Amino acid sequence: MTKPASSAWPRWMRDDGSVVSCTEKVKVMAENFEELKQIAQDALEDGLLMEVSEQQMREALHLLVDSLVNPYKR
Repeated sequence: MTKPASSAWPRWMRDDGSVVSCTEKVKVMAENFEELKQIAQDALEDGLLMEVSEQQMREALHLLVDSLVNPYKR
């Protein structure tokens, strides 16, 4: 599997609409998302090998993301 170009991830924006342009912050976000993508891909493949429905696996992954909590909410 090839790595997508860094442009595969969105342009990171702040709540006020300004762009997060710090090179290190953008690099960390890209690394985090690459790791998440690989873990999610592995989970999907494991589920499919265990004969879990692909649709159910995708729904479960969506539910997982939707259940994330922002601990910094003001």
